[in-house]
Amino acid sequence: MIFKRSPRGTAPVEPVTLKILVAGGFGVGKTTLVGAVSEIKPLRTEEALSEAGRPVDDLNGVPGKHTTTVAMDFGRITLREDLVLYLFGTPGQDRFWFLWDELATGALGAVVLADTRRLEDCFAAVDYFERRSIPFVVGVNCFEGATRYPAEEVRQALDLDPGTPVVLCDAREKESVKEVLIDVVEHAMAVGAAAREPVTT
Repeated sequence: MIFKRSPRGTAPVEPVTLKILVAGGFGVGKTTLVGAVSEIKPLRTEEALSEAGRPVDDLNGVPGKHTTTVAMDFGRITLREDLVLYLFGTPGQDRFWFLWDELATGALGAVVLADTRRLEDCFAAVDYFERRSIPFVVGVNCFEGATRYPAEEVRQALDLDPGTPVVLCDAREKESVKEVLIDVVEHAMAVGAAAREPVTT
């Protein structure tokens, strides 16, 4: 699919709105990703990390993190004049996973954001979307100072299906995030089209 603007002089069309989830482990950059690309002020439900949460919030690899998402992040981006994405960032900690089912309702697809320094933190998100047959793309957030691995090595480490896209990205950069979101939409639509094809014998 190639995203293009409608020709000048054509009548405006009602945009199609699609819901995309942004999931992954604690501190992987989900809030940053939504904020980097949203054309509206993103809705955030961040709270300060507390002493009470110290036993359950694993800060290994994210020593500078002082807040956490407790419900969701929400943003919006217009990919073209007739296609708008609503982005819902999921909370990363185990104790908030009960929210995922509500957030996943009606989602076209998802981004599973991964950090190669803590790749195991995204296993739960991968399992969640695979079990529910929700198409997803793995976006490897390339943190400064982290070793960069080829996409195929990440695919093997996560034991992904061959058709699941793995892309390298920078969650702070709008254009990088836009490319990831385009990949999600294209992948989800391809999966949907394949599911609708008649079975021949």
